[in-house]
Amino acid sequence: MSEKKLLLHTCCAPCFSYVYELLKPTYIVISFFYNPNIAPLNEYNKRYNELKNFCDEKRIELYSAEHEARRWTSLVKKHRFLGERSERCRICYKIRLKKTFEFAKKNKISTVATTLSISPHKDAIMINRIGKELSREFGIEFLEADFKKNDGFKKSLELSKAYGFYRQNYCGCIYSKMERNKNSLWHREQVKRRPNKLKHIDNLKDEG
Repeated sequence: MSEKKLLLHTCCAPCFSYVYELLKPTYIVISFFYNPNIAPLNEYNKRYNELKNFCDEKRIELYSAEHEARRWTSLVKKHRFLGERSERCRICYKIRLKKTFEFAKKNKISTVATTLSISPHKDAIMINRIGKELSREFGIEFLEADFKKNDGFKKSLELSKAYGFYRQNYCGCIYSKMERNKNSLWHREQVKRRPNKLKHIDNLKDEG
């Protein structure tokens, strides 16, 4: 087994389980839970506790950082209507990944990665670009990946079912939760404010 440690930014147990299985032959995987975007608080606690129970069962090191929901909200509020794969998400990814790199630097962990790219709703190119920028800034290796490839997302669903995980039906932030209700005032305002390119993407999804 490798003695090289990897700090894996983790959004939830369902995403972690597959990525952990994929990486554990090569690295000592350490989970890091920092997700100030997750709301409401009971949802945050549910996702953290499920991850903690899984890590305890598998004897995986798990660390977490302060929730910092107010800080997150203040940083993304200006872009709150832009939807998935927008500047709102880019800021959110960077907030979470930067904290992960800071923890890795402090604890002398040589490699960082994130589970985020396993979601079909997440922009792996954007995530990897941010990871590379932070890698240069901190002098720590970033493992570029698109974990949804090679049926990664499908395999994570299978593992979730096998472990009996709770699977959330929205990204985590309150904005993404409200966007799922297409009959809401929020959704109508959000569609009105979003750039034409993103509106076009939404239309293609609806048609598909």
